[in-house]
Amino acid sequence: MTTNKFQAGAGQTASSAASSDMLRSTTPKTARHGLIRQRAAFAFGNLGQAAFYNAMSTFFMTYVTTALFARTDKAVAARMIALITGLVVAIRIAEIFLDPILGNIVDNTRTKWGRFRVWQFIGGIVPSVLLVVVFTGLFGLVNVNTTWFITLFIVTFILLDVFYSARDISYWGMIPALSSDSHERSVYTSLGTLTGSLGYNGITVVVIPIVSYFTFKFTGEQGEGQPGWTAFAIIVALLGLITAWTVAFGTRESSSELRKQDSHCGPLDAFKAIAHNDQLLWTALSYLLYAIANVATTGVLFYQFTYVLGMPQRFAIAGVIPVITGLVTTPLYPLLNRVIPRRWLFAGGMGLMILGYALFIAAPRNLSVVLVALILFYLPAQTIQMTAILTMTDSIEYGQLKTGQRNEAVTLSVRPMLDKIAGAFSNGIVGFVAVAAGMVGSASAADMTSANIHTFTTWAYIVPSAGIVLSLIVFLLTVRIDEKRHAQIVRELETQLADSANTER
Repeated sequence: MTTNKFQAGAGQTASSAASSDMLRSTTPKTARHGLIRQRAAFAFGNLGQAAFYNAMSTFFMTYVTTALFARTDKAVAARMIALITGLVVAIRIAEIFLDPILGNIVDNTRTKWGRFRVWQFIGGIVPSVLLVVVFTGLFGLVNVNTTWFITLFIVTFILLDVFYSARDISYWGMIPALSSDSHERSVYTSLGTLTGSLGYNGITVVVIPIVSYFTFKFTGEQGEGQPGWTAFAIIVALLGLITAWTVAFGTRESSSELRKQDSHCGPLDAFKAIAHNDQLLWTALSYLLYAIANVATTGVLFYQFTYVLGMPQRFAIAGVIPVITGLVTTPLYPLLNRVIPRRWLFAGGMGLMILGYALFIAAPRNLSVVLVALILFYLPAQTIQMTAILTMTDSIEYGQLKTGQRNEAVTLSVRPMLDKIAGAFSNGIVGFVAVAAGMVGSASAADMTSANIHTFTTWAYIVPSAGIVLSLIVFLLTVRIDEKRHAQIVRELETQLADSANTER
């Protein structure tokens, strides 16, 4: 889940478009059509990518807690759920150290497709196949031999996470390869964020209808059973494959002078590049606090509607609201950013989220209050995420100016790494809350006690709201790179490169 210098105007947009190989040596009309096609292809990619992420980070644990061990004794099921939860959290946290290495691999990739598109091709097919595998309980092995199931699950989930990360890193890392202009980057970021919101939240809208429909179709039973979850995974996998390949075949990387100032570097250099970029690190810390809080809440909204409100049929609302707010706020961001610096858009968004959390905490069993809280919670989400993404993107040139080394994918591997950490916390929180609050198996809203509701509210709302406050404090006190500062950095780099070229002549 910011826009940069929208005050840059049409002249900068034209210059950034001209920097793309795809748009060179063409008529203005052809160039414009090519730019539109590239933007559309890039945007479409995140529709499936975000849907895939939500299925993997949120609804996989919903599947684990409600359907995977449905044929198992309740006590055994609770232990297996706890084990799976622990394994997923451990795997995802351990793998975060691989993301800079994956970014380094992407940065060092040299093919006729460029650096990034080949990873969209690979990252489209491998994770899609593996997602279906894990949503089948490894083709029913869970009901045959739990020891072998756990062993193979670890291997499968690690591979799934690694190849998905390669896709995510190459997707967002592609933005500075498509344009060096801050305004044009903001266009790609806004488009990707908008479609990402549609994909991520659209899955929330359709997951229960899809799972329920296919469960009934294949078993004749009401509810969300194994066949329904398998069908859901197949649909998400196909969407992920199609959208990734759209990016692979529908975009083209530029070869600007700024991008020529790079070289192969080793894995240790990747970590050094991150460590030396203080603005990247401060932005990353702020985003991490936000992301953990965000997924801690969104990951358990299914339980809010099912066990707290006792209205599982209304759960689709939790997906409809962010889709609508995303459609409204994402296009408005460039207009607002003309008059409001993005750091203050970020701060205002955080304020709305805090107010939403206050309502969640005050009346978790009141549907009307919960709906207002959801609106306040989701309304600023795209603004916050775009600000963080664009600040990290602009820190590429900041790091290049500071160290003399340009690291595109390595720098932008940080955000997927942070999302992975947040996803691990989401998996852990969902599993923990489900077991601790008694929200597993055949339990219903009627079985919930005051203690159950208090446990849920504490982990779903009270603790995450503290994370939002900390995120805001870190951003306002430490992040200094903004639209004006980035423009200055680009000018300084261009001057350095020009002076260096003149010296060599």
